[in-house]
Amino acid sequence: MKEALWGKEERSESKRGKVLWEGLMMMGLKGESNKVEKLKNTVSSRSSRMKLWMIRATTSVLLWTCVVQLTALGDMWGPRVLKGWPSCFSHESALIELPSARPRVLPPKRVYKNNGYLMVSCNGGLNQMRAAICDMVAIARYLNVTLIVPELDKASFWADPSEFQDIFGVDHFITSLRDEVRILKELPPRLKLKVENGFLYSMPPISWSDMSYYKNQILPLIQKYKVVHLNRTDARLANNGQSLEIQKLRCRVNFSALRFTSQIEELGRKVIKLLRQNGPFLVLHLRYEMDMLAFSGCTQGCNSDEVEELTRMRYAYPWWKEKIINSELKRKDGLCPLTPEETALTLRALDIDQNIQIYIAAGEIYGGDRRMASLAKNYPKLVRKETLLEPSDLQFFQNHSSQMAALDYLVSLESDIFVPTYDGNMAKVVEGHRRYLGFKKTILLNRKLLVDLIDQYNNGVLNWDEFSSAVKEAHADRMGNATKRLIIPDRPKEEDYFYANPEECLEPSDDLLSSTA
Repeated sequence: MKEALWGKEERSESKRGKVLWEGLMMMGLKGESNKVEKLKNTVSSRSSRMKLWMIRATTSVLLWTCVVQLTALGDMWGPRVLKGWPSCFSHESALIELPSARPRVLPPKRVYKNNGYLMVSCNGGLNQMRAAICDMVAIARYLNVTLIVPELDKASFWADPSEFQDIFGVDHFITSLRDEVRILKELPPRLKLKVENGFLYSMPPISWSDMSYYKNQILPLIQKYKVVHLNRTDARLANNGQSLEIQKLRCRVNFSALRFTSQIEELGRKVIKLLRQNGPFLVLHLRYEMDMLAFSGCTQGCNSDEVEELTRMRYAYPWWKEKIINSELKRKDGLCPLTPEETALTLRALDIDQNIQIYIAAGEIYGGDRRMASLAKNYPKLVRKETLLEPSDLQFFQNHSSQMAALDYLVSLESDIFVPTYDGNMAKVVEGHRRYLGFKKTILLNRKLLVDLIDQYNNGVLNWDEFSSAVKEAHADRMGNATKRLIIPDRPKEEDYFYANPEECLEPSDDLLSSTA
């Protein structure tokens, strides 16, 4: 009986346990179900946020890619130092944003084993130094060395105290070229201290050298001394015989990396705006300044006191090697800048509109108003930066000839016509830059022929119509159009200057293709 009761209770307990277990199981399943539901909701929420994040990220990448591509296309199709400046040659330039307003897209750094440090001290005026900086960047790149930001000339005739960063945007210069060469503002501390204590190997490189000279002669010195200082930089790299990569790098530095400071560019834009308000304008690079006349020995039209003054000045500068000069003979050989009087006759003979604005891109003209009278009579709309701007605009540029020259450079680039009266450094570099900007009209005067024609006209041998016809015929193909650079082996001074016609960097033109066919 007891066993029957015990069995009955056991079965009852078993049943209650089973019910309890099933209840717990149901509760557990319900709890698990809630957890699963919550997990599903969490995953769904995270998935939605992930999708939204992916959409945003993809959109950002696509937009940034578009910006990069548009920037590249802008540099390819619209090369302009002063984007946003109106120009009769490029109406669309007024619609392009200024470089400062565009997103900054930095090229990746080039990684290479550094062979040492190259310091350079440029010599000459602004444009001679500009070309030299381009050469030094190319040399540093070829030698795999680190370039220290170049030092500008402060001891020449112009005595301009400007530093590199006073004229060019130094940060843009460094970062825009970082995919080619490492550039520092100064030496690392240990080497800087060593240089300050007088341990520096300094030398002038040989003029018109090719890259083999720098590889075989200069690189071993850099590897030996760690730092080498090149104390002269004018015309130290040959015009021709360089690799295409080197030539294109010289162009890239010149046309892109060497950007003037915002202060200079803003004032340049102001000058151009003032000129454009009154129609087209011609820039006349009238290189009839005291330093040029003293250096060249050209004294056509000068009185005896002026001749004596110029001669004294020539002897005062020991680095001007030529002292005894036959002015008349040099003029007949076409080696003198045109005088203001000769320039007036030439412009008239070329049928340059006498109502056009003529901007004089030059310093003080030697002889002043007396020598400018003929030009002013024939072309009354003569202007200069000093007459267009307020004195307050130029107060920070006074006694800084290179900064003044930078203003003239910018205005020259944007002019409708550019006419240099002498083939000095500014004339050549601006000529090449205008070719790069689309072969903008640049009248390259044949001075040797011109002085002969002018003398015949003044002596009554030619009448005006004959004179004018001969001048126009002689310059029909001298308008800055596409042409092959003249190469004269072993006579680099007589051949065409690379920066006047950087043909490796220019878009092919129909004229050039037809001339070489």
